[in-house]
Amino acid sequence: MKQKDYSMFSWETLRQEAEEVAEKEPLLKNLLRQMVTEHSSFGSALTAVLANRCLFIHEGINLHQAITEALKKDENIAQIAMYDLAAVVDKDPATESYLEPFLFYKGYHSLELHRIAHKLWTDGQRYLASYIQSRTSHLYGVDIHPAARIGRGIFIDHATGLVVGETAVIEDNVSILHGVTLGGTGKETGKRHPTIRKNCLLGAGSTVLGNIVVGEGSVIGAGSVVLHTVPAHSIAAGVPATNKGNIAIPEPADSMDQIFDDYMI
Repeated sequence: MKQKDYSMFSWETLRQEAEEVAEKEPLLKNLLRQMVTEHSSFGSALTAVLANRCLFIHEGINLHQAITEALKKDENIAQIAMYDLAAVVDKDPATESYLEPFLFYKGYHSLELHRIAHKLWTDGQRYLASYIQSRTSHLYGVDIHPAARIGRGIFIDHATGLVVGETAVIEDNVSILHGVTLGGTGKETGKRHPTIRKNCLLGAGSTVLGNIVVGEGSVIGAGSVVLHTVPAHSIAAGVPATNKGNIAIPEPADSMDQIFDDYMI
């Protein structure tokens, strides 16, 4: 399956939206200047948002510098963050601009902060990575271990209560609602958290436990507890979850439809 094309979004698009809002809502002009219009690149603006708005209590740590250095070491982080932002606009019917999630959505912020923390973690700066993870959890109620591996085009809707364990893997183009847990089942070591294949939709309050796989293009029903591998292109729901059948569309992450009858073959 081809990668989704979000090339319609660019840094200039975000700048233009900020300038238009500054004219319409002058009380936000200084905020928009500091977060967007005074910057020369998306990466620079992203740094400002994450460091100055999301982690406003610095506690003697130069987070602006830490984020800037992480983005310089891995230019893909900013590119993926742009892709994530475009995915939010594509998937969320309540979102009508790129600027709004860039400035205000805690699902987007917590995801991009995780990307910074993950870079620091893999570079051996584990205490700084854990600090960013801790601050993110405190501010947003989103707890993603810095070691967790997350693909691009991820949409975390509402975000509150999301928990992602250390060895979890989330592939590209996955949509996750609030209260989701990707956890372990005890004190086992090694790979002990789920793998979520691409194009999946994880319903609100769902729990997926252990070293299991949710197959590509599958749907996990809201409030379900998944303890066993879920086949590709199927629906799992219930406590404990069982297979409710196959689904007809390849990418439920895009539709965001949680009415099972709409999917069934």
